[in-house]
Amino acid sequence: MAGKLTAISHDREAFRAFYRTHVEAVQRFIARRVDDPYLAADLTADVFLAAISSAATYRGSGAGELAWLYGVARNVVATDRRRRYLERSAVGRIAGRRLLEPDDLVRLEERIDAEARSRELYAAMDALVEGERAVLELVALDGLSVAEAARALGIRPVAARVRLHRARKQLRDQLTPFVAANPSLTEA
Repeated sequence: MAGKLTAISHDREAFRAFYRTHVEAVQRFIARRVDDPYLAADLTADVFLAAISSAATYRGSGAGELAWLYGVARNVVATDRRRRYLERSAVGRIAGRRLLEPDDLVRLEERIDAEARSRELYAAMDALVEGERAVLELVALDGLSVAEAARALGIRPVAARVRLHRARKQLRDQLTPFVAANPSLTEA
């Protein structure tokens, strides 16, 4: 029997026969434990998915396929109950509480607005030539000097200064309002 059962993990026909033989028994097992028909259908499917996953390691206990499948079903139902309990517990802890105060909402909106500007900057930076972008990131974002950025990139400091100048100019042309609002970009 162990060979027949392990076949369901890789043989579609073996699984179909196994499923047809045991689906009603599994549905009855699940229906005795849950009262929601949609949940019962989901758990029945989960039982057979778990059976497929664990069939390859089945060694046989002499109890039979159905007993083994009931053990799988019992584990699936128990796991679902634990998950539902944890969900109810979490909902219970926050029920009746307001998660965000009005001031929190204002701060979140400000952060979202600030990040929108950052996304605009990164989109503009994506349009830069790779070498120019690399120097700009090292200097403006990582805080390296132009000479340090040049060493990190393996180029001469003069080349790094030219690339940085080009990158700043292109960004300035694309993002004049954003750069004006963020002077640290022009300082870099």
